[in-house]
Amino acid sequence: MAQQQVDAKAENPPDGVAGEAGEQRPVRSAREIRLVMIGLVITMMLAMLDNLIVGTAMPTIVGDLHGANHLSWVVTSYTLATAAATPVWGKLGDLYGRKGTFLTSIVIFLIGSALAGLSQNMNEMIAFRALQGLGAGGLMVGVMSIMGALVSPRERGKYQGMFAAVMAIATVGGPLLGGFITDHFSWHWIFYINLPLGLIALAVVTITLHLPKVRSTAKVDYLGALLLTIGITSLVLITTWGGTQYAWGSKHIIGLIVLAAASLIGFCYVEQRAQEPMLPLGMFRNRDFTVVSVIGFIVGFQMFGGVTFLPQYQQIVQGASATNSGLLLMPMMFGMLVVSLVVGQVVTKTGKYRIFPIVGTVVMGVGSLLLSTMGVGTTRLTSSIFMAVLGAGMGFLMQITMLVSQNSVELKDMGVASSTATLFRTIGGSFGVALFGSIFTNRITDNLKSLPSAGQGGGLDQITPEKLRTLPPHYQDAIHHAFSNGNHAVFVWAAGISVISIVAALFLKGTPLRGAGKGAEKPEGSDMAAMAH
Repeated sequence: MAQQQVDAKAENPPDGVAGEAGEQRPVRSAREIRLVMIGLVITMMLAMLDNLIVGTAMPTIVGDLHGANHLSWVVTSYTLATAAATPVWGKLGDLYGRKGTFLTSIVIFLIGSALAGLSQNMNEMIAFRALQGLGAGGLMVGVMSIMGALVSPRERGKYQGMFAAVMAIATVGGPLLGGFITDHFSWHWIFYINLPLGLIALAVVTITLHLPKVRSTAKVDYLGALLLTIGITSLVLITTWGGTQYAWGSKHIIGLIVLAAASLIGFCYVEQRAQEPMLPLGMFRNRDFTVVSVIGFIVGFQMFGGVTFLPQYQQIVQGASATNSGLLLMPMMFGMLVVSLVVGQVVTKTGKYRIFPIVGTVVMGVGSLLLSTMGVGTTRLTSSIFMAVLGAGMGFLMQITMLVSQNSVELKDMGVASSTATLFRTIGGSFGVALFGSIFTNRITDNLKSLPSAGQGGGLDQITPEKLRTLPPHYQDAIHHAFSNGNHAVFVWAAGISVISIVAALFLKGTPLRGAGKGAEKPEGSDMAAMAH
């Protein structure tokens, strides 16, 4: 593996701070870290809000640009670019410095946002959303890897509640903000709103974040990056198109499956021989890293897969408005936030974490099982309690999986560890949405077929909350039961799949987190020495 070289200024950094290449984490005061956190939190908000805001405005955008036939590509182009770029940004940060690559990803994201807001047709919108996605791939990875570089794994628990809060606010507030901007201003501002936030993040990170500059003599693993990109792109397209645009057994999907398998096998072959591999496969020899990668995949599967269909149940079965359905998700986000805060404090004090993934996977499975019991007569209070249980399970896992991934590797691989954890969660979400979407749609279709005239009054493609209220009572009752059964099927599957994560969590070794306990103000010392080359 090629050595990284630190420039003259970084070789003897002030205050005894060792460079990244030396595998030592800079010593920072609490005030310095809080200042950097402002920029990181704003950046994470950008990454979380974008798709949620755009989703609300999509009908208006499509109507204005006359591109209903290309609607899916507005989302797919962004998702593909983000997923493909995520591991690349992580590796570039490890090789050439995390600050520079992080700032570059923000700039690309902002350029893509500005151009998307200026789009005059759907082709431009799709292209500029892809550019935006390229930048977005580095936002979340940059935030997590920079935190990993500044704060020891044990001390990082103090800050994970802040990230959980951002996630909760974005999940609930994103759709509300998107609807407000679209209704009272213009859909163009859905993208322009990123500019002032992004510029503030750029300024704060540039001024407050000081990391040693790193230069690497290694050649970038272009072939590995290309093969990984092809593999990830194929997987995302399989989950996006399978069962919707193309049948699962169609030549298009089968071809993508073959392409994904071939490219990923080729990627593994190349990575074993690369001087500086894009994704060092040796990381997976660490049992905890492999286990939390599996758990992260399942968390993404359940969170983005199952939760996607809860608003459908709330609007169609419980009669909530689109705005209220977003607010009704708050119990889940509140459960996730509270548990994440408590877990973070406990981890910081004890340095131990093994019990939390085990408890989290069990609670998440129980939450899914409870949600599967919801029917036509389930009250909003009851469904809120069930969602809070699911949120609590996620609170045990969301930040812990990232923390354990970073604790399992050397500091020089922090970017790759962060991007890998993010990638597994993203791919899990894509698979979850595809699988659960197919289950949800098939169950509703089967139930509506039992009504001879269901297609005339409320075929699946035509059902909206507004139209539902105009139908005769027996149609409404049939549709309520159909969507309730669809929700039941989704969460039964989610509960079953959670068993995989429960079993995986039992295999965690629970390696103590590196770093000093509460109140410590000194370097990690022996921990850092153990991490050095």
